[in-house]
Amino acid sequence: MDVQSMIAQARDAISVKRVYGDPIQQGDVTVIPAARIGGGAGGGGGVGPKGEGSGEGSGFALSARPAGVYVLKGGDAIWRPAVDVNRIVLGMQIVMGIGLLVLMRWLRER
Repeated sequence: MDVQSMIAQARDAISVKRVYGDPIQQGDVTVIPAARIGGGAGGGGGVGPKGEGSGEGSGFALSARPAGVYVLKGGDAIWRPAVDVNRIVLGMQIVMGIGLLVLMRWLRER
């Protein structure tokens, strides 16, 4: 697959349809899910040192994480962010680890 077609596929993969999901209707409430989308593409090609052989390569990556939902009710739109509990716990572990290292160093100096 050549580089230009790979970049075109990556561009198609990163679209607004990936960011906003299909609206969900329940009674008079409509919920529109949203996600954070990120991606990239790249490629290259070359020829051997004496003009012998050539090659090219390409690739792309796509990642998505829940961002939250828009709740539409009674003419109002309310944003409800998604809560990533794993990220919160990881952050707390890092802060506690640094705190313990500082405490241990402080106790050694005393």
